Amino acid sequence: MKGTGAELAVADGVRLEYRRWPGRGRPVLLLHEALGSFSTWRDFPGRLAAATGREVVAWSRAGHGSSDPAPAGFRPDYLHREADLLPAVMAALGIGSAHLFGHSDGASIALIAAARHPGKVAGLILEAPHVHVEERAIEGVAAMARGYGATGLRQKLARHHADGDRVFRRWSETWLDPHFRDWSIEPLLFAIRAPVLLIQGLEDEYGTLDQLDRIAAALPGCRRLELPHCGHSPHREQPEAVLAAARAFLAEAER
Repeated sequence: MKGTGAELAVADGVRLEYRRWPGRGRPVLLLHEALGSFSTWRDFPGRLAAATGREVVAWSRAGHGSSDPAPAGFRPDYLHREADLLPAVMAALGIGSAHLFGHSDGASIALIAAARHPGKVAGLILEAPHVHVEERAIEGVAAMARGYGATGLRQKLARHHADGDRVFRRWSETWLDPHFRDWSIEPLLFAIRAPVLLIQGLEDEYGTLDQLDRIAAALPGCRRLELPHCGHSPHREQPEAVLAAARAFLAEAER
């Protein structure tokens, strides 16, 4: 993980690695996926900053990348805890309010944050969000857990995390725990006032359009981008479409 250009910020006593890409106006904060870190965004933050002219900021959540370790044990409320840490992260970065661009777990965190801390969130761009637990997600996580040591995923995580095994174990054990099956953030959606752009690959291995439909039912003004021939990571698989949609959405949200 050398040569990433990361800096350190302290939020609520937790040291988090982060990086900023320069721009103007209200910034865009990137919230990574379950197994991600700020470095797994690759070149996308720079491309997003160039496409929109805005500052883009990404960081690694506790336990991810080189950020401080996260507490051990089963934590079914881990997404809520991350959302409630967001104001402290923003304060540490000197940011009053921002647009949130979340991917997968990061999209769910963004939704919770928008409901609980509305003054901090100006807009939401959500890739592959989940608001409840689908059977497809459970099957996908179980398949990853079975093949973890044989598919190259372990080696990939080691390139982005101080302890990739722990990152994977905490996430997979939480999602596969029977007590997590009833997890849902649907009741929170009705409190969201920020504009929303939903992005979903139609061949996503971990979620279906049902997730978007449930969000849109609570927030009928959502924009939607549904991408054929695209899986769980639209910003990597179809970046031009995602960048164009994000640029248009942010321009409209600031009017």
